[in-house]
Amino acid sequence: MTIDDEFYARAIGRITWLTAGLAIVGGVVAWVMRGPQAAGGFAVGAVISLANLEMFKMIGKVLGQGGGGPGKTSAGILFGARYLVAGIGIYAIVRITQIALGAVFAGLLVSGGAVLLEILYEITFLRL
Repeated sequence: MTIDDEFYARAIGRITWLTAGLAIVGGVVAWVMRGPQAAGGFAVGAVISLANLEMFKMIGKVLGQGGGGPGKTSAGILFGARYLVAGIGIYAIVRITQIALGAVFAGLLVSGGAVLLEILYEITFLRL
């Protein structure tokens, strides 16, 4: 592993932990401010966001291996189908459980927020 590989591996690890932390904090804040339906909606969105992050990590590994093959094809299909799967899942969950749709959308932003926090961390402490 090169220095760059180690740096990126640590950054991805921090992003994953920050995503989980933001999901927990956001769920608690949603529960306190808006009640259990908002907290449930935020949790659903955060889980989908974390799953999306894990999917991006998997696709990055497959593409980073080089060469062609079935791994890249399945990764491409999964990459394209994730919005359809997430949309159907969100629709079904909201219709069945009556959770707050706005909170679901807010939960979808946790991995993006984690990336922003990682950028701030690198700017502040690593001085790249």
